[in-house]
Amino acid sequence: MLYHLLYPFHTTVSAFNVFRYITFRTIYASLTAFLICFFIGPYVIRTLSRLQIGQYIREDGPQVHHKKAGTPTMGGILILLSVAASTLLWANLSNYYIWIILMITLSYGAIGFVDDYLKQIKKLNKGLSAKNKFLFQMIAAFLAAFLIYLNPEFNTRITVPFFKNVAPDLGLAYILFGALVISGTSNAVNLTDGLDGLAIGPVTIASTTYMVFAYVSGHAKIANYLQINYVVGGGEVTVFCGALAGAGLGFLWFNSYPAQVFMGDVGSLSLGAALGGVAVITKQEILLVLVGGLFVIEALSVIFQVGYFKMTHGRRIFKMAPLHHHFELKGWAEPKVIIRFWIIAIALALLSMSTLKLR
Repeated sequence: MLYHLLYPFHTTVSAFNVFRYITFRTIYASLTAFLICFFIGPYVIRTLSRLQIGQYIREDGPQVHHKKAGTPTMGGILILLSVAASTLLWANLSNYYIWIILMITLSYGAIGFVDDYLKQIKKLNKGLSAKNKFLFQMIAAFLAAFLIYLNPEFNTRITVPFFKNVAPDLGLAYILFGALVISGTSNAVNLTDGLDGLAIGPVTIASTTYMVFAYVSGHAKIANYLQINYVVGGGEVTVFCGALAGAGLGFLWFNSYPAQVFMGDVGSLSLGAALGGVAVITKQEILLVLVGGLFVIEALSVIFQVGYFKMTHGRRIFKMAPLHHHFELKGWAEPKVIIRFWIIAIALALLSMSTLKLR
């Protein structure tokens, strides 16, 4: 919005010329999202407490978690508000991809909101059924992937990290592939959201990493130099990634141990979908497995646990899944689990950025 309001005057007021630079707008989108979270956060927390929207703790979960019962949840609303407002304020709103990534984020946020509403307000413990939740997720993901595919300048080849000459073209099948990336990432982040700050930390790290990928893929000369896919208009997604990172830091202020608020499904589902959408748009889809490796590990721990449990009629690989609960039950203090998982996320992010040159 500011880009459209102020940049046209750059010919008379030279200072307004800074609005043409994606880097400038990304920095201020990050700061704006952070400040929105920081200043509105206490009000949101008080409102959630007043409405008695408190966290439900699983009976079969670690016993130390029962003291968290009643902590305000659905704080993801704060993240969505911050990201949307900051993006609308600083991004070039004529950009096709900005509207698609906002649609992905807000549609998954709506699915999460309904699920949280049914669980927290209507007191239906299971919320949306797994079948209905998956159906709504896939509808939103297919629509987003289809809209991305419709862009005549979008490349349907898959970028394979470390291999510059390996780029299979999926053609129409890219729609299915893109939808699976978006919905899969959404659910992986959702499974990771189990400890104070555990999910929002790696989400912030991943969004910062994709901020770099979005910028270089949207810059013709840099993309050509690094021999990666040039995405026409993709550079503007950098502003969205900046807003996502800033909102993540702002929410972490209140979600760090001991948490004053939890994000709920409205936050975890939308944040995961946003990362998946950015990965598709920037043509770094496969690399998301590395950037979001922590989310992949958490999701696989659940899949392996359930599969092994069924095959062996009751035996388990881990003490409890997702993986973070396994380490808790082994005696790790919650802050230790969180910080160590963050360290892993940072290491994976650094490794993923090295792929820009290792190919």
